Amino acid sequence: MDFDLSEDQTALRDGARELLDGVSPPEAVREVVEAGGGRSDRIWSAMVEQGWLGVAVPEDRGGLGFGTVELAVLLEEVGRHATPVPFAPTVLAIEALDAAGRSDDVERLVAGEAIGAVAWSARPAAVTAREAGGAWLLDGRADPAIYAPTASVLVVVAATADGPGLFRVDLDAAGRPAAEPAIDRTRELGWPTFSATPAEHLGGAAAVDALVDRGAVFASAEMLGGAGKVLDMTVEYAKDRVQFGRAIGSFQAIKHKCADMLVDVEGMRSTVYWAAWCIGAGDPEASVAASTAKVWTADASKRVMADGLQIHGGIGFTWEHDLHLFLKRSQLDQLTFGDAAYHRTRLAALLRPRVAAGTGVI
Repeated sequence: MDFDLSEDQTALRDGARELLDGVSPPEAVREVVEAGGGRSDRIWSAMVEQGWLGVAVPEDRGGLGFGTVELAVLLEEVGRHATPVPFAPTVLAIEALDAAGRSDDVERLVAGEAIGAVAWSARPAAVTAREAGGAWLLDGRADPAIYAPTASVLVVVAATADGPGLFRVDLDAAGRPAAEPAIDRTRELGWPTFSATPAEHLGGAAAVDALVDRGAVFASAEMLGGAGKVLDMTVEYAKDRVQFGRAIGSFQAIKHKCADMLVDVEGMRSTVYWAAWCIGAGDPEASVAASTAKVWTADASKRVMADGLQIHGGIGFTWEHDLHLFLKRSQLDQLTFGDAAYHRTRLAALLRPRVAAGTGVI
């Protein structure tokens, strides 16, 4: 079987990289970071014009009609460039709203007229939902949500009397959370807090599981892109940096570290694209694949960043070096939609019935 990207997917990747090389070089990212974080409207407009927000939306609903694998291709490039835009949370909100039949929201988000965000928490009852007078009200505080401070539509996971549920909150009406200081300044971060906040019900436990699967894979795809970029930066540095009259890349210890980084990046790639394919194909292994991808990429990204930092030596520890853009972004993505420990527990719960039944887990 051929597990490589197709010609169309490769062309999409090359086109995305060319676009972001032009509009999202490190200098453009640093402009946003030095301004306090947030997003680049210029980069965002370029992505909207290319139709990226609708890449996985069917053509009859204003999208490009591709799938989750193509979406992962774009997310990998966004991570590779540490692009300061609300791409991942907006496309995640689009998919949840599209599945719930909210075509009006989907049209606004795909057109770039509004930004979407997602509020989720590893604590099951961090946010609760209750019915009152035929309407839904939310209470509680979710985990920090990326780009919630500027979003118009917020998709929220909340606990109900019947189990987890998915809800929509109009932030234009309810008010947005304030932007909080964050170690990753390539993106905005806010704590969505609810107090009898009106919401619309989008779906039940199945919709929540689908959201968690996609959220984990989207964060993993961005980590893959960032890790791949750090690997490339580190290899180039090892070729150029000279000690004792030789390039440090010729030293066996450095070669071994670079080889370990490559193994980690390629492992990340395999799990991310397996999970993206499972989601796009509606495969029953989608949740297992998504949690597997998040476990591997969260752990592997941490190792890649640590090795890259060590090989760069003193220059790598300075905030002025571009490696820090990827290091800090990776640290946030490792936690987004559950860290490795959360997804190991989720994997155990998914696989336990198979073990109890005496069937294989793979």
